[in-house]
Amino acid sequence: MQTRHALLAIHLGAFLFGLTGVLGKLAQTTPLMITCGRALFAVLALGLFARLVGGNSGQRPNARGLLLLALGGLLLGAHWLTFFHAVKISGVAIATLGFAAFPAFTLLLESALFRERLHWLEFVVVGLVCLGLALVTPHFELASEATHGLIWAVLSGLLFSLVSVLNRFSTRGVDPVQAALWQNLTIAACLLPFAAPVLPTLSALDWLWIAVLGVFCTGLSHSLFVASLRVLKARTTSVILALEPVYGISIAWVLFNEQPTLRMLAGGALIIFAIVLYSRHTPTTKAASSV
Repeated sequence: MQTRHALLAIHLGAFLFGLTGVLGKLAQTTPLMITCGRALFAVLALGLFARLVGGNSGQRPNARGLLLLALGGLLLGAHWLTFFHAVKISGVAIATLGFAAFPAFTLLLESALFRERLHWLEFVVVGLVCLGLALVTPHFELASEATHGLIWAVLSGLLFSLVSVLNRFSTRGVDPVQAALWQNLTIAACLLPFAAPVLPTLSALDWLWIAVLGVFCTGLSHSLFVASLRVLKARTTSVILALEPVYGISIAWVLFNEQPTLRMLAGGALIIFAIVLYSRHTPTTKAASSV
């Protein structure tokens, strides 16, 4: 893959990631059903990708690795559940921006778990994210749906940062597509017993949105991300992926008339700026393992 094609691939991946919240809102069903269906379709897409392309970029996980991947799958499934719950109660914009705070959590978790000293610039990043989150919420009332949605979205970001930190050492040397496949299998296996009685009642349109979410926004986007990392630096891909909230909010504005306020735009701009600043500062090896 040439550099130009890799850049197009990661931009398309960021756009597909940005569609996640939009598709979660379009699907008129519960976060549990969306998460289970997404995992099922992602398993099909990742399995097909592994069969066609081949998982030769790493070794197969051993028994200990499978247990860690299963734990990562549980955390990833919890992340999806909380994120889609935030989308349902507060809209795409607040949910996406709240989740976008996950790099700040990753910084703090890596510092605590791996005893890595934070650079002064990383404290600035955490501060910018906190200020951005304060601006994203229109008003701080515990009874308001916007505040509840932001809390669930921030929790979603925290869970995703736990997945990122766990993947830092649990997927070392393992083919990334195989790792994603095992994590999605874990999600599907855990949620299918609860979702199975309701799956036949879903409308054809809901199945379509969930299929797009699983195949394109999970399987294809992950495959594009993996393929682009073979050509581009992790810093470059991280900066481009920071555009995910921009894509998501823009599409939600057009489809659902979720017009963000100036205060929300300012908060989102601070969060995205902090993500870019973090990506540019973080060493390449650390960025690659965190992502």
